[in-house]
Order: sequence, then structure tokens, then C-alpha cells
Amino acid sequence: MRRADRLFQIVQHLRKGRLVTAAELARCLEVSERTVYRDMRDLAASGVPVEGEAGVGYLLRDGYDLPPLMFTRDEVEALVVGARLARAWVGGGLADAAARALDKVEAVVPQARRRELADSRIFVPDFSFPAPLRERMDVLRCAINARRVVLFDYRREDGTHSARAVQPLGLFFWGRVWTLGAWCELREEFRSFRIDRMETLMALERRFDELPGRGLEDYLALSHEESCPQG
Repeated sequence: MRRADRLFQIVQHLRKGRLVTAAELARCLEVSERTVYRDMRDLAASGVPVEGEAGVGYLLRDGYDLPPLMFTRDEVEALVVGARLARAWVGGGLADAAARALDKVEAVVPQARRRELADSRIFVPDFSFPAPLRERMDVLRCAINARRVVLFDYRREDGTHSARAVQPLGLFFWGRVWTLGAWCELREEFRSFRIDRMETLMALERRFDELPGRGLEDYLALSHEESCPQG
């Protein structure tokens, strides 16, 4: 968890209006009590009216609150629909993150906007995105962010199989199909791979740098000029 997110979560706990101990915050945030003590000092130094002390507990002085986020109705609905899309069509990690993000929004928007979070009638069925694909999405997303090479067996449209080690660059959604845009180390060129045709996917410890001519911008430029071959 980023430090800024952790500080936000601490304030959210303190807004409940009761004494909160450092031990309780440490358990909820999965950090040490020492980290909590440091965060409380930083909050106080930044102007948040925190009262209490180490070994006793902390609370917010009466009258303090975070300023409400002024979302329009359309903006609120866009957040809801985006979260529903994430739950239905991406990996479990981002789906959970989307739910947490909506919880944060609900905690700080005015009451009238909170009702609108549940009122959207735009629904996203998830019956066609099975658990194995969600797991692959999580592996690929983490590998992209960490720039780690991924290894998998790939089944082409004609039924042939091959083992591939690729440098993953981006994930692309085509309505009902996700593809991975990557630099294929076997073919030594850009390739697009359908996620649903991957088998025994794993991220390697080996990392890569996006070299000139092999990065995401190069992939996108080539995609605009001509379709990148699949597999």
C-alpha cells in the first residue's frame, strides 16, 4: 500500500469518532506500530487535528472532516460502470481494487451522491470470463508492471502448439477477447497473443528493458500501420 493511501485509510478509521489504538491501525493496515506512530506524527504536522498519544490511542478533534468530492451524477455513474466492468472482465486483483475504490468514494461523497452509486442501471454480465482467465490476467498485469518476461504454451488457431517467452507490453480488450501485446523472443518481433489460448502461464524472474524499437509505443505504432501477427 502506498504511503498516501495508508494515511488516507488512517483518517478514515479516525473519522468513526472513537478512540483507535496504534495496534488496531497496525492490524488493519498490515504495518508495524512503529509505522503507525510515524504516520500519526506526519498527519499532525500536516494540519490534521489528531489527538492522543502512543500507548493510549488516537481520535480526530470534533468538527474536522475531509472535504467532500464533488462528483456529478454522470461522473458517479461512470465510476460505477467502470467498477462493474473491472469485476466482470479483468483479473481478480483489479476487480477487488475497483470495489475498494468505490468504498473510498462512498465514504467522502455527499449523501445524495452515495445513493447514486447503487442506482446505475448499466450492467455488465460476467458469465463468459471464467476464473482461469482472471488468473492469467493477474499474472500478466503484474508482469507488465514489473517488466518481467513471461513463459507460456500457446495454441494457435490452427491447433499447433509452441512454447513462448515474451516481453509483455500491454493488455488489450476486444469486446469478448483479451490479447497480450508483446515482443516475442522466439520470433524476434512483435506478436499479439489471445489470453484464452495460453496454457501453463508463468512470470519468470528475468526482467527486461523496453529497448528502442521494442517498446509499447513501437508496438502501438506498428498496430496502427498494420495488424501485428498473432502467435
